[in-house]
Amino acid sequence: MKKNNQTRELVYAAMLAAVISVMSQISLPLPSGVPVTLQTMGVAMAGYILGKKWGTVSVGVYILLGAAGMPVFSGFKGGISSIVGVTGGFIWGFLPMAFLCGTGGSLKDKNGFTAVLTGLMGLAVCHLCGVLQWTAIKGGGLLSGFLTVSAPYIVKDVLSVAAACFAAELIVKRMRTDKT
Repeated sequence: MKKNNQTRELVYAAMLAAVISVMSQISLPLPSGVPVTLQTMGVAMAGYILGKKWGTVSVGVYILLGAAGMPVFSGFKGGISSIVGVTGGFIWGFLPMAFLCGTGGSLKDKNGFTAVLTGLMGLAVCHLCGVLQWTAIKGGGLLSGFLTVSAPYIVKDVLSVAAACFAAELIVKRMRTDKT
């Protein structure tokens, strides 16, 4: 029975990696080089639906596919240059974000407050990684980096994490009733 559960989790992880890939393509480029996408929502959903271990595995698969050259990052980009480029810090930041969303998902109280709060902590870590890498490549101070590549996205990303939490709750309930 344990092998069946592991196989199911692997399949779910692969499916969520595909969902993140699709959500990455819903993109609006901005002059900063960091586009507005829905991949933040996909990453949060992976953590909330799969938990900290498998959610992080799912995001890791997504990153490895992109690093290998598959066009899974925004704008149908892939390759190592995406990971070491100006937006790469956000991509790396998805790993702790998925982990923290998964932690929050397992601690969820009745109104989802804990899950959203933990997801927002993951989002903060993701933004920090993004700002640090962008600043290291572009130069300038952290405040300038924050104002350029983090602040314009905060409202959208907070709403994405909250929406992902509540959507994931519905999806997980449905998955539990559909298991045989």
